[in-house]
Amino acid sequence: MLYYSAGGSVRRMAELIAEGVERVPGAQARVRTVPGVSTGFAKEVPSIPDRGPPYCELRDLEECPALALGSPARFGNMAAPLKAFLESTTPLWLKGALEGKPACVFTSAGSMHGGQETTLLSMMLPLLHHGMLIVGLPYSNADLNATRGGGTPYGASHFAGIADDLPVSDAERALCLAQGKRLAAIALRLDTRT
Repeated sequence: MLYYSAGGSVRRMAELIAEGVERVPGAQARVRTVPGVSTGFAKEVPSIPDRGPPYCELRDLEECPALALGSPARFGNMAAPLKAFLESTTPLWLKGALEGKPACVFTSAGSMHGGQETTLLSMMLPLLHHGMLIVGLPYSNADLNATRGGGTPYGASHFAGIADDLPVSDAERALCLAQGKRLAAIALRLDTRT
């Protein structure tokens, strides 16, 4: 589980997806985040976060059997901190370290039409370049048809409101849990180490 969260909604979604992963016997979630990017040359990024999960290292990605990738929507794209981290994964790409691993994506936006689907698609692109297998949310999840907030077949999403103050709805929560369970189940089926 790798995410960047500015206001807390994506972090909450990551926690729910991790909970879904943990509900699958034999699966274990490892949650990581990325630091913000500096807007000036003088600002230093701390080597460890003040709170929450640790920052992701390349070996975390290399060791994981699957990846859930999350970001807030930024003008229909993933946030710069997550993109900056993904751009540092060239060493993994060169050796094919992520090839064949399942991956899913999730996002949160401040408005109903804040670019959730394009943000999800933007996160898929580097995963496809790494040779990962994209896992979506099928319409067999009844909440995908019933949600009045977030939720797409491309991945879980959340309508957070302009102030990022709307809680994850029951349907959005159910879709996050379903996405985690689906990712874990597919990862276990594809795991060749056992």
